[in-house]
Amino acid sequence: MFKKAIAAAFAVLVVFSYAKAEEIKVDFDGKANQSFNLTETINSVSLDVAAPEATEVAVTDKKPKVAKEWTIMVFLNNKNNLHRYGLKDMNEMEMVGSTDKVNIVVELGAGADSTGYSFKGTKRYYVTKDNNTGVLSSQVVQNLGKVDMGDYNHMAEFGQWAKANYPAGKYMLVVWNHGSGWEKSLKAAMSKGISYDDETDNHITTPQFGAALKAMGKIDVVGSDACLMGMAEVVYELKDSVTYVVGSEETEPGDGYTYNTMLAPLAAKPAMSPAEFAKNAVQAYVDHYAGIGEGSTQAYIKTSALSGFLTAVNDFATAMTNSGDRTLVKASLNQAQSYAISDNKDLYHFAELMAAGTKDAAVKEKGQALMTYIKTKLVGHNAYSGGYSDSHGIAIYMPSYGAGDGYDELQWAQAANWDEFIKWYQAKDEQPANDRSVAGQICKWVLLETLETVWDKIKQEYIVKPIEKWAEECNANATYQNNPGYGGNPSHTEQVRTGK
Repeated sequence: MFKKAIAAAFAVLVVFSYAKAEEIKVDFDGKANQSFNLTETINSVSLDVAAPEATEVAVTDKKPKVAKEWTIMVFLNNKNNLHRYGLKDMNEMEMVGSTDKVNIVVELGAGADSTGYSFKGTKRYYVTKDNNTGVLSSQVVQNLGKVDMGDYNHMAEFGQWAKANYPAGKYMLVVWNHGSGWEKSLKAAMSKGISYDDETDNHITTPQFGAALKAMGKIDVVGSDACLMGMAEVVYELKDSVTYVVGSEETEPGDGYTYNTMLAPLAAKPAMSPAEFAKNAVQAYVDHYAGIGEGSTQAYIKTSALSGFLTAVNDFATAMTNSGDRTLVKASLNQAQSYAISDNKDLYHFAELMAAGTKDAAVKEKGQALMTYIKTKLVGHNAYSGGYSDSHGIAIYMPSYGAGDGYDELQWAQAANWDEFIKWYQAKDEQPANDRSVAGQICKWVLLETLETVWDKIKQEYIVKPIEKWAEECNANATYQNNPGYGGNPSHTEQVRTGK
């Protein structure tokens, strides 16, 4: 027994020494050991607890004895050009830390090009309170080495591991990385999804995102600390595994969530309901960017309302199709609030424009019904800063030409008639009878072929190439570039954030 006791004590000493050795020196926004004026809420959270034991083995059915109120799980894929923001966000989490009621666990990946890290690979941390923003001092509970954080199976395993080792009554998953809505287009740098791993050149598509959540089991709140994920197409894919979905219609700056102001209210009030915490996450994000004079959007969606939302959208799309007024649809599409990807439109604003401009009673009725449903049933809380007053919490895909590869594969496209509506408004109107002569058809064909050739050259030179160049610059720099409006709409002047 004496030998076993000595061995156990030695093991504890080794683990402690290993954890201390994992402290990472960080220059936090260029100011090492910078002091902070914390809010009263953050200062009030003084309980600092030791990390619960987490095993290095596969997830089992055996659960720790004590379940807490909340477990916050952050899948922080830092293996890309956002690496400096990942260190900052980890430090923000440490400003609050886990408590006797709240677990905060993080999987942090550092790639070969990630600067400021003392390791390359992926580690899992139990986050503890530390106001020193120059180091990461939380305990490393698993060292995974090199893994693919763009693999949805691995993200699912992280959620299973966190729930098994740090059980709670309520769970939030945050996926931290680049995001770009649902679509797959142009080239790999612009492929739509989330959690891009630059080492493996892999990412999680929208259907895979839904599959990962399903494998994890029910989650109360899912937050995408990533760009452009506040879309009907994305939320509908996640609906069966989560109660509330938090996301942004617009791009997010590289800094993303401000974790100290998001987590401090939860640490102070751990009995907070999932709806309360989802609202808090939305408001903390927008308050931060409003405070520094930057435009932002954020909202949370109630997945229980998606069935009624589907019906309201289908009714509206059917009424527009039956009206035959493609001209008004296209005009409203062009005027609707759009975002960094101009095919993404705020659905409420589009319905508002249609209802105001139509002479068709059914279009007006169904458009107004959809607006009411979005505001009173679907969106639990919507917030914005800057010039985004026409953002109401849910975007939808409305391309002017064609449709992205894979749209038909989405659950949304299979359940809704939105894809049929897209094809309808993009279709050309029926030719007049007096324009069907052989000579007329030949002349028209020659003219259209000439115009199409010219248009293809213009599109390639002035649209596709600049977008591809922009995508490459996004991967190279996490900077801001001024852009006078999105989607050719000068009234919505904002910044293109080449961060998330």
